Amino acid sequence: MPADSPADLTVGVLGLHSSKETKAILNAIEALGYGAEWLRRENIAVSITDGELTIEPDIDVIANRLLLSTSTHPADEIGLARLFERLYPMLNAPDSVTTAMHKFATATALADAGVPVPDGLLALSSDRLNSDRERFGEQAVYKTAIGTHGGGAWVVDLAEPVNPRVGDRQAFLQQYVEREGRPRDTRVYIVDGTHIGSMYRYAPDGEWRTNVSLGGEVEDATDDLPQGALDIARRAVDVVGLDYAGVDLIDADGEWQVLEINPTAGFRGLFKATGRSPAPYIAKLAIERGGGSVDPDRVAELAETLDDSRPACLPKQRSTTPTEPSVIGYIEEVVVSGTRGSQKVFAKSDTGATRTSIDTHLATEIGSGPIKDIITVRSGSVKEGRSRPVVDIVVGVGGTQHTVTASVEDRSHMEFPLLLGRDILEHYHVDVTRRVDSANDDEE
Repeated sequence: MPADSPADLTVGVLGLHSSKETKAILNAIEALGYGAEWLRRENIAVSITDGELTIEPDIDVIANRLLLSTSTHPADEIGLARLFERLYPMLNAPDSVTTAMHKFATATALADAGVPVPDGLLALSSDRLNSDRERFGEQAVYKTAIGTHGGGAWVVDLAEPVNPRVGDRQAFLQQYVEREGRPRDTRVYIVDGTHIGSMYRYAPDGEWRTNVSLGGEVEDATDDLPQGALDIARRAVDVVGLDYAGVDLIDADGEWQVLEINPTAGFRGLFKATGRSPAPYIAKLAIERGGGSVDPDRVAELAETLDDSRPACLPKQRSTTPTEPSVIGYIEEVVVSGTRGSQKVFAKSDTGATRTSIDTHLATEIGSGPIKDIITVRSGSVKEGRSRPVVDIVVGVGGTQHTVTASVEDRSHMEFPLLLGRDILEHYHVDVTRRVDSANDDEE
């Protein structure tokens, strides 16, 4: 339902999470002279009365920024996006975002369209997945089909079998592409077919993943990117059907391949590397999709800054009662998962521990990720500390999955093989009187 005239145009940005990228898009819309609404839980309402629809807030076009990969209820959010898609023009339609959210669905769509991707294998049975794993060589990338910020991704030794699921996530194998020197990939940001900017992402020391959220370093690649790589990125976005996205590429012996497509890719790393923000270009596309027009020179000017400050259109809280975090017990039953399987165990909550800790034998049984680093842990009267390896594991608490980097230690003399640290407990209230086991816990 577009506006009658451009002057009346209001762009809604659908994003239930608070992200700097959503804020930047909203600020760019307002800076371009148009109305903006942040569609959140506080202000969304759809009413049907005698067959008549009333939508709150009043908008004309939507930019979809739903972060489905971290949602605990993605089907609900997909349904919400579909609701709005039937009523308004929408950037990044839910069908396309759903494909991009599932990494193997993305790879399948691209391969079917002739876009180069690394070899991969998804199988629902353990026998099928492992019967063919040797074709990847000695090592492969093992990923959950849904994940973000590098969570749920390991480089695994294929001498050992892997599990088709990590917790409640489907997992798959993918060819591990090695390059000389530090691990590197390339993020290309595309809006409406336009190349906004590109960056090389380098993995931090002791890490193979290049995600900026994990400490990866960035370098401007906008003018250095070969035309063939740029064409592949554009083609990938077009195949999946997205209006804007970050495309991750890797150079595999001279052949550029698509690793992933992210419809909610972050802006901060790209802006740090290139000095250019995608937000005004996304705002421009939304305005034009709704029937408005903007000055391209003004868009380019706004792109020279990344204004992710609090937007004026942030809806007010209608309730004075804050949303309380979920409660976790002093002793809680959780599911801990790795590359070879999952186990249900009792875990002890320790608000004094910075990071989660897992028993050596349990880490081996589930196939925790390869050792990422050696850290020094200080506790009690041990002033000099003790050295412990750290690995990636997935801990399921209720219906929520937490990918954390846990320290590994021999806990065989302790009652509980898993200690939950503040990296998980920060999301909960800890009730020290609640415990799901029947035994008394030992002091640690």
